[in-house]
Amino acid sequence: MKIMTLARICFLLLLSNVMFDGYAAGLVTVPKAKRGLLDLRREAFDEKVALNGEWEFYWHRLLGPDDRVGKPGLLVEFPFMWKGFGYASYRLTVLLPKNRKQLRVAMPDAYTAYRLFVNGKQLAANGKVSTTAEGFIPHWQYQAFDVDHDTDTLRLILQIANFVHNKGGIKKPILIGEKTAMELERQQSAAIDLILTGCLLMGGLFFLGLYLLGNRDKAILLFSLYSIVYCYRIIGIDNYVLHTIMPDLDWFFTVRLEYISLFLGVGLFGLYTLYLYPEDVSKKAVVIVSLMCFTFTAASVFLSPAFFTQLINPFLVIMLFCIVYTPYVYFRAYQKKRPGAVYALASSAAVMSVFTIALLHYWSVIPQMQGLSFIGYIGFFFLQSLVLSHKVSFELKKARQQAEQGLKAKSEFLSTMSHEIRTPLNSVIGMSHLLLRNDPRQDQVKQLDVMLFSANHLLTIVNDILDYNKIEAGKVSFEHIDMDLAGIADKVVAGLKADAENKHIALTLEIDPDLHDHVLGDPTRTFQVLSNLVHNAIKFTIKGFVSVSVKIESRTEKHLILKIAVRDTGIGISAEDQKIIFQRFTQADSSTSRSFGGTGLGLAICKRILELQGAALHLDSKEGEGSVFYFTQIFERSLNAVKQNNPDVLLPLPEEKPLNGIAILLVEDNPMNVLVAENFLTAWGAVVDVAVNGQEALTAIDLNRHKLVLMDLQMPLMDGYESATTMRANGVTIPIIALTANLPNEIEADIRQAGLTDVVTKPFLPEELFKKIMRCLSKA
Repeated sequence: MKIMTLARICFLLLLSNVMFDGYAAGLVTVPKAKRGLLDLRREAFDEKVALNGEWEFYWHRLLGPDDRVGKPGLLVEFPFMWKGFGYASYRLTVLLPKNRKQLRVAMPDAYTAYRLFVNGKQLAANGKVSTTAEGFIPHWQYQAFDVDHDTDTLRLILQIANFVHNKGGIKKPILIGEKTAMELERQQSAAIDLILTGCLLMGGLFFLGLYLLGNRDKAILLFSLYSIVYCYRIIGIDNYVLHTIMPDLDWFFTVRLEYISLFLGVGLFGLYTLYLYPEDVSKKAVVIVSLMCFTFTAASVFLSPAFFTQLINPFLVIMLFCIVYTPYVYFRAYQKKRPGAVYALASSAAVMSVFTIALLHYWSVIPQMQGLSFIGYIGFFFLQSLVLSHKVSFELKKARQQAEQGLKAKSEFLSTMSHEIRTPLNSVIGMSHLLLRNDPRQDQVKQLDVMLFSANHLLTIVNDILDYNKIEAGKVSFEHIDMDLAGIADKVVAGLKADAENKHIALTLEIDPDLHDHVLGDPTRTFQVLSNLVHNAIKFTIKGFVSVSVKIESRTEKHLILKIAVRDTGIGISAEDQKIIFQRFTQADSSTSRSFGGTGLGLAICKRILELQGAALHLDSKEGEGSVFYFTQIFERSLNAVKQNNPDVLLPLPEEKPLNGIAILLVEDNPMNVLVAENFLTAWGAVVDVAVNGQEALTAIDLNRHKLVLMDLQMPLMDGYESATTMRANGVTIPIIALTANLPNEIEADIRQAGLTDVVTKPFLPEELFKKIMRCLSKA
């Protein structure tokens, strides 16, 4: 509704201007020449006056100031044009009042060279007038001259020649008026043209940059090219401001630009509309119009002006079609709620007014009406810019939604892959442990150790990938609990001691003797960072040592600032490679991963974990000499000692049966995982009953018999969540431990809601399963 109102307003403004001009022309007495004489002695020159009317016309004669005329010339209605090549002279006598203002005469362009003599003197000229094509030079440029105060009669002789254009003669009137007003009007017209040209050029360059540097939308490219091409139409024609700035421009070059900018501009705008709303436009119609425009453009480039200037009349038919068809396309897009269609429809109202003014002015129906055209142009290009901005915004929003969907799909894929990889790994690791406990031969021990090492290595890779994805997605949370930092460092060193000894590398730990305090932090993440750094140092050290140090930088009553460093005598890192090694999936070069292995995620994970805790990971290294990875972190001092709530639980000896007589319900659908868990449980003396899904578990559970449930979470028919929830609703209070290949923090809320007692992550270590079973049974 608002768009239709805007269109009506634009139309009424145009109509009112046209009607006003016609009304003024009909009521205001405008003096006109009669038989070669124009009497202006009664004019006050409050408004400029056109020297129109009956002029004497001499075909194929170039009258000079001193030439005797003899027989009077043919009387023609000035401005007067002829078709084709030739030359002629026009003559008029103008009578002026004696006591008057300073007057100025403005001479328009003529087809295509002229000389104007006033009282025997040449006061204005464009190009070189000649009776033959050889000596003829065309040129278009605004010319104006002042009339002396004491001059009461102007005897005008206008020579015009044309040998290059399909039109000859003069189309626009010669104007006379008060000098100050004429100068001001010319300056205003030039200023409007320059402002509008600058707006179009800068807008076109902006959208061209937007296309080249980012959004490769063809609609944006076409609109930018259209704006750049069409800006010549503003500065290069009508007022010829560009020719005033650069008077030596070649006419043949500028006339080609004039027609090229018109033909090419309309063709580009047609293609722009096609790519802007492809579903609402007739592709065939736009392609035909664009091909015709490009054909006319090619003619303007390669053919002579005498030929391509004749194309303007058939091209006006194309313009009329575009003026009608473009709003129709925008209206259809608006009806279908396309992005930015409301602005496009509003812009069509603006451009219709501009083109209508241009056509009516070309046909000499109305004056130039530059002010209204300026408003129309600004409105059109501003609204079209809003269309493209809305389109870019829409595409960015769409891309963001797709990216979010992609991230969600990636997260779901990684979660699924985690489950699918961990499930068979559980069988591999579990069976390896079982075989190692069944007194294998010495050669089998080595083979089983290799198999177990490879399985654990694969598990580490999977964990790293999932961990980094979780950190990047912002789903990682940090604990703020008591921890013994010195004890964590000691455990890391003890755990990796064997790896260092296998490579004949010394692994040492240096703890600041003044470090007696416990601190508040996340022990799991701290262990992960320190373990990754030490493991990384061992991996890239061939000989020498790896040392870990924890030193106090400073302390306050409430805080400790600790510097933790891992030094090695390994291969070192070049200054260039130090810039990239903290990036994900990146190592110093491709040969590194082949020689030492790894995904390149360890350092990236350490860096991100520390950054999320307000610390930074630093590196000092020299190639071939070794590296030092270190970070300084502020910890809050703990007032309490670390409580060892979870002391290490050792596996029972084969002859011990700590679970003797205890019945456990194992709910698991994977036969291999059933075999692994059943072997461990029976070895510890437990009696195991098996259910293959959650529904079967509801039937199989016996509160008088079973003391504990081991529940897989992902099963057919009924999963572990629903089964556990139903059990709790039915009054089952015995411990239910979840067996899952998912990471516990990913399903923490679901576990709590289902009433599960604890979680064991697959692939599980026998020690972890035994420890959690014993803990749950002791609490029960």
